[in-house]
Amino acid sequence: MSGHSTYQPQSQFMQWLERRLPIASLVYSSFIGYPTPRNLNYWWTFGGILSFMLGVQMITGIVLAMHYTPHVDLAFKSVEGIMRDVNYGWLLRYVHANGAAFFFAAVYIHIARGMYYGSYKEPREVLWILGVILFLLMVATGFMGYVLPWGQMSFWAATVITNLFSAIPGVGGDVVTWLWGGYAVGNPTLNRFYSLHYLLPFVIAGVVVLHVWALHMVGQNNPTGVEVKDEEKDTVAFTPYATVKDGFFLAVFCIVFAWFIFYIPNYLGHSDNYIMANPGQTPTHIVPEWYYLPFYAILRAIPSKLFGVCALGGSILILAFMPWLDTSSVRSANYRPLYRQFLFIFFLSVIGLGYLGSQEPTGGYVVAARILSTYYFAFFFVILPLLGIFEKTKPLPNSISESVLGGAK
Repeated sequence: MSGHSTYQPQSQFMQWLERRLPIASLVYSSFIGYPTPRNLNYWWTFGGILSFMLGVQMITGIVLAMHYTPHVDLAFKSVEGIMRDVNYGWLLRYVHANGAAFFFAAVYIHIARGMYYGSYKEPREVLWILGVILFLLMVATGFMGYVLPWGQMSFWAATVITNLFSAIPGVGGDVVTWLWGGYAVGNPTLNRFYSLHYLLPFVIAGVVVLHVWALHMVGQNNPTGVEVKDEEKDTVAFTPYATVKDGFFLAVFCIVFAWFIFYIPNYLGHSDNYIMANPGQTPTHIVPEWYYLPFYAILRAIPSKLFGVCALGGSILILAFMPWLDTSSVRSANYRPLYRQFLFIFFLSVIGLGYLGSQEPTGGYVVAARILSTYYFAFFFVILPLLGIFEKTKPLPNSISESVLGGAK
């Protein structure tokens, strides 16, 4: 999609470098002259926002790691020391903690946009699967980072989640013992989580490179779902058109992010995490961070531990199979009226599961979680395949430029 670079170096040094390491032409073809569909809206800015947030998390995480002590007797105190004694340590920690929440909020919007506009369909299957892999890596990284402050909720969340592996038939107990490094969550567990939490962001960065590479190979999707036919009419240069739009919305995103950091930095956290971990005292209600709540609700909705764990993992992995479960030849939900209705119900069910995951698993909450979990999986296994057969879609525009000009009229 990006084609051969038209970059022509002017200075003698750049000409010399271009013959030996054509990095300037790579940057030019990827981020300056790259042809972008001219009808992209603001929902497409979240890819750039996610790249920005990954950089923020890595930089703040590296600095925080310089002052953190991964030991059960010192971890909680070292976090308090960062907050009180390190210059601007409070800012680093609040940026990192709230950054994780905003990172997940942006990735959920990014996934929702892809589902709405059919960005998972041919020829973007590999691009979509890489995105699902990135999400799984984010889930693992975020969970291990949540354990590091060694507060009450951190400790017990680690205990509950790692215990899920005991549901594996035959070897579950051995897997849990291996994860813990002993017979309970303790110092070996904390050291392993700290090591992996430091390592995985670099793995994520590597997969992001593959994700962007795959994007540039097949080109960006657009609100119509129609492929680029005439590059001159249907596309514009990435810079300045897309970069200005991305930069503006990134500024808006950062304003909201800063408001949370400076005015309500603990709003998205849990108060029990300001109490040092106590293995002898279980919190009244153990809940993970808000961005895990929908999957936590699915886990608790199923009485069987084994099937609950399978449903938990399947609720994420099923996303990777969307390119084949959706049998419709039309990408964008703008031209699929039935799909759009069922998809909005799906989004509402995920939000509902998030609320139910924050409540105690009793009475009507469990029944509601089972109903919404049933719809969650039925959307992928029943609704998507059948819609491709029975849905009557709207006529597609002949080209991207036609849709733009038609909208102007």
